[in-house]
Amino acid sequence: MTPVQPVFQQALGPAWEQLGEVIRRHYTMAPFSDDRVCVRGAMREVWHAPWAALLMPFGRLFGALVPHQGSDVPIEVHYRCDPGNSNLYWDRVFHFAGKPPFHFRSHMTHDAGQGSEVVEYVRFGIGMRLAVSAEDGALVFRDRGYIWRVAGLRIPLPLGLLLGTAYVEERPDPHDADHFTMKMLLRHRWFGDVFRYSGRFFLGSQ
Repeated sequence: MTPVQPVFQQALGPAWEQLGEVIRRHYTMAPFSDDRVCVRGAMREVWHAPWAALLMPFGRLFGALVPHQGSDVPIEVHYRCDPGNSNLYWDRVFHFAGKPPFHFRSHMTHDAGQGSEVVEYVRFGIGMRLAVSAEDGALVFRDRGYIWRVAGLRIPLPLGLLLGTAYVEERPDPHDADHFTMKMLLRHRWFGDVFRYSGRFFLGSQ
């Protein structure tokens, strides 16, 4: 049977109702539809460790890393579904001063046998497994390792040894029902923070 619940509602089950209303509202898009949502805001900080510049050529190849740094960076995030599949597509558009808009594109999948886990894929079938949870109204993602999807297989990749472990959250703003905050942190157990960004977003009427 074709799933009709939003991707994260499938992953969370009853815990979906524990999310803040603004979080549920911008993810209430049905698989196998042409539903679309856009949120806009600013990244208070976009940062990477100096040595992480060495990773940028690979990041550009796979479309997985934001190569610039800045503060108060305008951004919009476009979410969409596709009538032909159950994926949730993301297009994050960063507007760094003096540079062309930078697009960070990916898509997320959830299979019935994955429980509360989703996989976020970038180019060439490289994916990050993410455990999804609802915590104090926030949608939280915790890194469960990298994979390479090829020829119908999901092959584990030891990229965490180089990149570290990711943590992402989207949290309702307690003072404004149409705003939420988000942060992403990629931290290595030996080298400390590798990448991080954080910001505040507005979800208006769609």
